[in-house]
Amino acid sequence: MTNPLPRTFLLVDTERFSDRDDVQQAYLRRMLYDVVDRTLLAAGVDQTLRLRADRGDAVMELIDPHVPLNVLLRTLLTEVPAQLRAINRLAASSAQLRLRVVLASGMVMIDEHEGWVGTDLNEACRLLDGEPLRAALRERTDPHVLCVSASVHNGIVRHNHPGIPAEEFHEVTVDSKNGPLKAWLHGPVPAGTVTGPSTAPTSEGPRGPGGAEEAPTGGRTGPAGIHVQGVNDGIIAGHIEGNAVRAGVVHGDIIFGDRR
Repeated sequence: MTNPLPRTFLLVDTERFSDRDDVQQAYLRRMLYDVVDRTLLAAGVDQTLRLRADRGDAVMELIDPHVPLNVLLRTLLTEVPAQLRAINRLAASSAQLRLRVVLASGMVMIDEHEGWVGTDLNEACRLLDGEPLRAALRERTDPHVLCVSASVHNGIVRHNHPGIPAEEFHEVTVDSKNGPLKAWLHGPVPAGTVTGPSTAPTSEGPRGPGGAEEAPTGGRTGPAGIHVQGVNDGIIAGHIEGNAVRAGVVHGDIIFGDRR
């Protein structure tokens, strides 16, 4: 077993693979390999920078972390659809190649059987098999759909790197046996998909011009944005002692965290 190593994970799966006969499956596998190989080559990822695992109807790639993640993602956004258009325009309707794609990153170990072990990789696989990605591909006419993990979104997407428009990625929740996982789907979110947290105000207090809650007249704001009125003998080390008014009257102590 190797030590945990940082890697980029590229996972690509074929839609409705098991619905095809053996001849069609063999053709789709060749086309899947072609799309992945050409895309990685266009991103500057040669054979020395990647390790592949064959999953029958899917391919998993461990990519060296020195490969710039923004370059890889930008290439996925452009090269995969271009490759699929070129392949599918010449293929019969029964042999159309449609792909689900996940880009993630994290730690992985390689065991003595050349197997890959790691929670980050497990979560990437669950994103690939999750319903949001499957539903998005079913609903779209485009032959592929892409989502990225939270680590890729935080490190790359949200910074609006050239060719990677952050506004085109939408947060979704993927159910898994170990609990919900967050991911960011490129393009429209399918109907019925659980999306990210609402941006609507959650407080019941009045709103100021900038959208922030206005404090009641005559009071002052304490820790954690709590508005305090009345006798307040101490706002010390994260707790409030005394009487406080916040949407009503509270007599006694209000404690936040450890009381020191």
